Amino acid sequence: MIDQFGRTIDYMRISVTDLCNLRCKYCMPEPFDWLSHSEILSYEEILRIAQAAIRLGITHFKVTGGEPLVRKDIVQFIGRLRALPGCKAVTLTTNGVLLGELAQPLKQAGLDAVNISLDTPDADRYAQISGVDALPKVMQGIDAALDAGLKTKLNCVLLQDTKDQVVALAELAEHRPLDVRFIELMPIGEGMQGGGFSPQQARACLLQRWPDLHPINEQRGYGPARYEASEKLMGRIGWIDAVSHGFCEQCNRVRLTCTGQLKPCLCYESGTDLRALIRSGAGEETLYKALQQAIYKKPSAHCFAQQDEITENRIMAQIGG
Repeated sequence: MIDQFGRTIDYMRISVTDLCNLRCKYCMPEPFDWLSHSEILSYEEILRIAQAAIRLGITHFKVTGGEPLVRKDIVQFIGRLRALPGCKAVTLTTNGVLLGELAQPLKQAGLDAVNISLDTPDADRYAQISGVDALPKVMQGIDAALDAGLKTKLNCVLLQDTKDQVVALAELAEHRPLDVRFIELMPIGEGMQGGGFSPQQARACLLQRWPDLHPINEQRGYGPARYEASEKLMGRIGWIDAVSHGFCEQCNRVRLTCTGQLKPCLCYESGTDLRALIRSGAGEETLYKALQQAIYKKPSAHCFAQQDEITENRIMAQIGG
């Protein structure tokens, strides 16, 4: 589908839950009010929305949370989503804690790739950030994903608290065929408090370890990441710096929250309530037109550089990370 600014929108991020088995301090503060079961879209409702999205030309889906692997029957749901006629790819973002036992079933269900969130490879630092001593399980999950034949990427949020971990994270790509992607902290939810580490500073650290690190023109997914390579790395280094280097002119995505709100842009609270539409008995054409109108009106750009203009106040777990 083409929006009002001529961009092709072919990618939807789908949050299936706000629940998470970690408590990363920049993402999910304590205490936290969980949504009731009735507030969250059922798998059947999500699949109805996905079918309408495919009719509009959205063919790539990312399943997110919270932590999507904590939701019951997630493997079967991913299989059903991937089997929809016209669906070209389904990928998953996870913290990796449960991935060790689910990587192979997910691959068999049709999952194409997995992104694993990891901000440090140090066990003590991991426990400090996440609130859980689970790094061994995450590392098992990474290796299980690779063994299952899933395209695997690590998502590493750039934090002041872990700026000394940048090289150690990138080293995970030395002997594994995975991409390590550094993500600029976005001023959403707990990220409004700051505490980020700039991509420019992070790259300077990497260049000291791998002086031949250089930009490459490779398509390695469906999102906005820019990639670099070194002869001494099996995988690639990726950069997602939405704040300092906006990519809004090429943005190809919309987000579906677990409560059924279709969000055309991350930093604005506005969206279309598809849950209310479905539960009021709307037919397929009504749902299709609602999606079409919402996507067409997607804003031209985010406003992360002007924090007073950001209207989204929810944390990332509620929006869909």
